[in-house]
Amino acid sequence: MELKTNSLIEQYLTSLRVEGGLAQNTLAAYRRDLQKLEHFLKYKGNANPTNISKELLQGFLAYLKTTGLSPSSVSRCLAAVRGFYRFYGIEQEKPGIFSPLTSSPKRWMRLPKILSEAEVTNLLELPISQGHEDLRDSAMVELLYATGLRVSELISLELSHLNLEIGYVLATGKRDKQRVVPIGDKSRKVLTRYLSEARPGLLKKKMSQSLFVTRLGRPFTRQGFWKVLRGRAQRAGITKSISPHMLRHSFATHLLEHGADLRSVQMMLGHSSITTTQIYTHVEQARLKRIHSELFPRKRLQGQAKKP
Repeated sequence: MELKTNSLIEQYLTSLRVEGGLAQNTLAAYRRDLQKLEHFLKYKGNANPTNISKELLQGFLAYLKTTGLSPSSVSRCLAAVRGFYRFYGIEQEKPGIFSPLTSSPKRWMRLPKILSEAEVTNLLELPISQGHEDLRDSAMVELLYATGLRVSELISLELSHLNLEIGYVLATGKRDKQRVVPIGDKSRKVLTRYLSEARPGLLKKKMSQSLFVTRLGRPFTRQGFWKVLRGRAQRAGITKSISPHMLRHSFATHLLEHGADLRSVQMMLGHSSITTTQIYTHVEQARLKRIHSELFPRKRLQGQAKKP
């Protein structure tokens, strides 16, 4: 019986969700990667993904390199394909067939795109109108920058995850790992006002556990927040393309610039490995160089020696 690629893909993704506990965003990325394989096989006239050859895999790798994907995206795609075939035991039955996929393309260190502190100030200090939605939007953007949350973590916050008295949020990150992230006084004030003035008006006597809700009383979506952020950035006079993750990068970068250590930033961002956080080491290195330049005693001694 011929096995349909899309059916096999869904079985594999279900196993990753149930047994591996992967996040929905990761599963969606894997689905897109495996659909690339599905389309490639169909183009080659191969409707049965288990009838795979080394030549087909070499062709798929060559195809990926022509699509303009970044090295990190190609690496993730190859990992998804290897996991897909490992799930069905094909690697054991056909040893060596997956050798074209063993060497991932070399990744380059891409510096994160950030907002300057002045741009963040302009974004956060936009005048708040009398509307409930504007106050909610202000609170969401303020909290996102103050905590460095992922947008998926922001929109999934519930009332019980927020402690304004002490000043922290309980964020649920990848693989359902939870972490406590502190929030500052400014965020607490904006959130307090949102909870007392805007949220009841948005809910209109409806009940919801979600911290941030729409004017229909429903939980916020990723797409909805992207639209909010871009609209506020335009009002703030920010011309560069902006994304929620840019605020996360800005949060980490600005902390490091003002003296925070990398390990603390790792904990607040929810990175399981310090290696992931090390994308920001260029900031730390620049700060240390500046400190060295300003405080190194040899420089001061040299300056004094030149005086008559």
